[in-house]
Amino acid sequence: MRISGLDLGIVLAYLAGVTLFGMRFRRKQTSLREYFLSSRAAPWWALAGSVVATETSTLTIISTPGLAYAGNLGFLQVVMGYLVARVILCLVFLPRYFRGEFYTAYQFIEKRFGPKVKSATATVFMITRALAEGVRINAIGKVVSVALGTGESASVAIMTALTILYTFEGGMRAVIWTDMVQLILYLGGSAIAFFLLLHKIPGGWGEVTRVAAASGHKLRVFNFRFSLTHSYNFWAGVIGGTFLVMASHGTDQTMVQRLLAARNERDSKVALLASGVVIFVQFALFLVIGVMLYVFARHTMLIPPGGDTDRLFPEFIVRFLPDGLSGLVLASIFAVAMSSASGSLNSLASSTMVDFQHLRRGKTLDDQSLVKTSRWVTVAWGLVLGALGLLHWGVVLVAGLTIASITYGGLLGIFLLAIVSRRATPRGALVGLATGLAVMIGVQYAKPLAGLFGIQLHHTIAWTWYVALGTIVTFTTGWVVSRVWGGPANSAEAQ
Repeated sequence: MRISGLDLGIVLAYLAGVTLFGMRFRRKQTSLREYFLSSRAAPWWALAGSVVATETSTLTIISTPGLAYAGNLGFLQVVMGYLVARVILCLVFLPRYFRGEFYTAYQFIEKRFGPKVKSATATVFMITRALAEGVRINAIGKVVSVALGTGESASVAIMTALTILYTFEGGMRAVIWTDMVQLILYLGGSAIAFFLLLHKIPGGWGEVTRVAAASGHKLRVFNFRFSLTHSYNFWAGVIGGTFLVMASHGTDQTMVQRLLAARNERDSKVALLASGVVIFVQFALFLVIGVMLYVFARHTMLIPPGGDTDRLFPEFIVRFLPDGLSGLVLASIFAVAMSSASGSLNSLASSTMVDFQHLRRGKTLDDQSLVKTSRWVTVAWGLVLGALGLLHWGVVLVAGLTIASITYGGLLGIFLLAIVSRRATPRGALVGLATGLAVMIGVQYAKPLAGLFGIQLHHTIAWTWYVALGTIVTFTTGWVVSRVWGGPANSAEAQ
C-alpha cells in the first residue's frame, strides 16, 4: 500500500457516505417520471452542478493535466467551442424538447421520423455511452493502482458496485444530489492540490511562469494555423468543440435527461449556460496544474509511471501531499468517477425502458412494476460498464473522446435533419445515419485499412473534426436520399 491508513480511511468513509446518501432517496421512487426525471422538480443550480459533474469524469482530472504536461494549454480552444454549443442548444434544441412530455431525446426523433429511427438512434447512444463510460471507469483503476500499488480490477469492481447500489435505489434524484456533493468535493480537492503544488515549487508562481515561458510553448493557448490533422488549433478546437457538445448535450441521453428534469424550459437553459462557465474554469484549472507539474518535475524526481501521463497527477498526490489531504484529493477523484457512472447508468436504463418499451407488444405494467424493472435494468447496465472498465484503452481522455466522436456525428446529423429539413423522411434518416457511421469508422481506422492495400498514411484527420465531419455526411446523405426517394415525412413536426 502506498497511501497512509488515514488517507485510506478518508477514501473508504467517502465511498460509504456517498452510497448511503444516494440510497436514502429510495422511498420517493414511485413512478418512471420520478425515477428518471426526478418529477421535474430539480432547481436549475443543482442541474447545472449535475451537468458539470457528469461532463467532467475522471478523464478530466487525470488526463487533462497530462495533456498540458506533455504539451500546452491548447485544449482550451476546444473548451471555447463547448461554450458556443451551449448557446446554440438553448436557441434550437431545448425549445423543441419542452414541447412534449419527453423522457428521452429519442422520443423527439420518434415524433419526427417514427419508431424505427428512434430505435436506431437509441441503439447508437447505448453503444456509445457504454464504451465511453467503460473508458472512464478504467481511468479510476489507474488512480487506485498508483495509490495502493495494486491491480486495477478490484478497484473497478468496488466502485462500480457501489455506484450501481445508490443509482438502483435512488434513481435520478439520487444522481442529481450526489452529483452536487461530488462536485463540491472534487472542486475543493483540486483547489487544495493546486495550492499545495504551487507551495512546493521553489519560487512559486514566478518560477512557474519563468520555466513555462522558457519552454517556448507551455503557456500557449491559441494556434490559428488551420489544419485537419492537428487536434488543438483554433479552428479544430472551436468548430470541433461546438459540434462535440451540441451532440453530447443535445443528443446524448445522459445529458439531455438532466436538462429534461428541469422545472421548465427557462431553468433548463440557465442550468446549461451556468454549467458552461464552471466547465471553462475547471478545464483551465486542470491545464494549469499540468503546467505546474511540468515545472515541479524540473525540481524533483517526478516522472510519469511507465511513461503514462495519465498517472502523473495521481503520482504527485500520493507522493507529495500530506497525509489526510492526499486521501481527500483521492476521494474527490473517486467522486468524479462515481458521478459520471451513475448518470450513465440512469440514462442507459431510461433509454432502455422508454425507447424500447414498444417491444413489449402492448403489455401494460403498473408504475411500481415499471420502477422495479428499471432498477434491474440499471444493474444489468452496471455489470456491462464494469466489464468494459477492465479493458485496456490507452490514454483515456483521447480514447473516451474518440469513441464518442465516431458516433456523435451520426446522432447530431439525424437531429439536425429532423429540425431543419421539413422534407426529410425516415428512410433518408436511416440511410444518412448508416452512411455517417460507416464513414467515421473508416476515418478512424484509415491507417490500417490503407495498409491492407499497401498504402502508407502519414497523417489522418484529427479527432476534433470527427463530429463535424460525421454530422455533415449524415445530414447531407439523409437530405439527398429524402429528396431522391421521397416518401412521407411521417410526423406533425414536418407539417
